[in-house]
Amino acid sequence: MAAPGALLVMGVSGSGKSTVGALLASKLGWKFYDADDYHPEENRMKMGKGIPLKDQDRIPWLCNLHDILLRDIASGQHVVLACSALKKAYRDVLIRGKQCAPLQCDETGKDKQPAEV
Repeated sequence: MAAPGALLVMGVSGSGKSTVGALLASKLGWKFYDADDYHPEENRMKMGKGIPLKDQDRIPWLCNLHDILLRDIASGQHVVLACSALKKAYRDVLIRGKQCAPLQCDETGKDKQPAEV
């Protein structure tokens, strides 16, 4: 059985997902990403002030993480990602990209509501 291209280590804040993910990646010889390192500055400022992030804050961040994972997997690199991704919709974006996002990411990184059908 072939190894998956990526493993997602999930959990709530403070559950040890970064520690477990880094150890797992080291043991497997895979690249490790901590999703928190990829938040835009605006998200970091909100979190620093104790303001909870909303979907419209998270979706562009998750789209960026998807693109990073896709790039590495396409180049043959296996990766471990530590990310809360507690909502199924967030995991869908990580796996399938922006077409699965409840809010769509445009090229400027801004969010827009999906078109009505």
